[in-house]
Amino acid sequence: MAAAPPPSLSYRTTGSTCLHPLSRLLGVPLDQVNFVACQLVALFAAFWFRIYLSPGKTSPEVRHTFATIFGIYFVIFCFGWYSAHLFVLVLMCYGIMVTASISNIPRYSFFVAMGYLTICHISRIYIFHYGILTTDFSGPLMIVTQKITTLAFQVHDGLGRRAEDLSAEQHRLAIKVKPSFLEYLSYLLNFMSVIAGPCNNFKDYTAFIEGRHIHMKLLEVNWKQKGFHSLPEPSPTGAVIHKLCMTLVALLLFLTLTKTFPVTCLMDDWFVHRANFLTRLGYLYVVMQASKPKYYFAWTLADAVNNAAGFGFSGVDKNGNFCWNLLSNLNIWKIETATSFKMYLENWNIQTAIWLKRVCYERVPWYPTVLTFVLSALWHGVYPGYYFTFLTGILVTLAARTVRNNYRYCFLSSRTLKLVYDVVTWAVTQLAVSYTVAPFVMLAVEPTISLYKSMYFYLHIISLLIIIFLPVRPQAHMQMQPQTLNSVNKKKAD
Repeated sequence: MAAAPPPSLSYRTTGSTCLHPLSRLLGVPLDQVNFVACQLVALFAAFWFRIYLSPGKTSPEVRHTFATIFGIYFVIFCFGWYSAHLFVLVLMCYGIMVTASISNIPRYSFFVAMGYLTICHISRIYIFHYGILTTDFSGPLMIVTQKITTLAFQVHDGLGRRAEDLSAEQHRLAIKVKPSFLEYLSYLLNFMSVIAGPCNNFKDYTAFIEGRHIHMKLLEVNWKQKGFHSLPEPSPTGAVIHKLCMTLVALLLFLTLTKTFPVTCLMDDWFVHRANFLTRLGYLYVVMQASKPKYYFAWTLADAVNNAAGFGFSGVDKNGNFCWNLLSNLNIWKIETATSFKMYLENWNIQTAIWLKRVCYERVPWYPTVLTFVLSALWHGVYPGYYFTFLTGILVTLAARTVRNNYRYCFLSSRTLKLVYDVVTWAVTQLAVSYTVAPFVMLAVEPTISLYKSMYFYLHIISLLIIIFLPVRPQAHMQMQPQTLNSVNKKKAD
């Protein structure tokens, strides 16, 4: 793994330096301070946007313009001249949108966007030595790449394919008219999602801008049966407050737990050479747990920003409660209580899994799982540690599925046995995930090999033995296709 940068370099950024005194006071790198500052300003701007620039008070063009200008300002504030990469990619792909034939729009957009992203990934690692001396602009570029490719395929579905050839979801999201330049910029660069995402659909976004987003979801419910004479008006305030509380807890954990157990602990001489195996196992779990709060913080705050603007309403649950999780990128409770590898992966980086399914898994004619894995790996970047995580994840997923199919039914005869099964599988799942994702946060080859050698490659060996010697049994419930996709793509924390 690349060595930690000297303290002075932690405060270098190509973005704004006006918060440098605060960065020094908190002892937090300046680019991270800029990121949090932009997201907090975006949160207040989102409330203002919903109240004072609501669809009933102003036109869609004004809402598009405000969202775009504010988003561009945030990108420049955080990344300085590196923001040019985002703007160049957006302009190139809009050129493809208006000049290429309908059949070529998704193909050209995909290869240009993914090619540009990959070049940027490579330059940060092999030209700038693992990005230590550069501001990490790859996050927004990854989000923009998702949106560009999503939009390109949905335009093709609406204008270049027959309705009978589309799945129900593809038909619902198909776009019948190419977006204008302002709509294109607003969708890709709006202040609510340009910094931390998540990816969303163009139809959902334009419905939100035009004031139809919540109304469409509410029409799916028979409100007269519930005693309403008109459609209710759901407020996102409760959902935003709940998510901000979760964000605050994640921030506190990041400032305490993450600082106390940094990933560099896994390269200490004590851990690698002197600690016994069980100690290493437990310590690895703690360090990997400590690495998660930053993802919980960033993704939950991004979700809250969108909700504050009035975007992200997903409908009404079975209890009649309004839900604001259309854009949620994780389910923390299900992650921390997961009793299977599949359950863990299905609730981590949710929107990226959906994107991979929509642009790759459902569209390629051959080897969808393998090609989805390849796309996910390339999108995440070219750090060697990422590929260790993906390859290990595939192995563990196959082994976990085999064990589940062979033995789970034996524990369903009583509540006590089921409880024992759940406790054991929870512990195994958490330890397996910690082992699998460690290379993802370590990045480089040498520390990854050192870690796995110190752990005797135990999970690789156990997984291989299970795959080789246990019989292959069919799954009890054949609903595995999209789940298999998640297994391949989600092994990333992005």
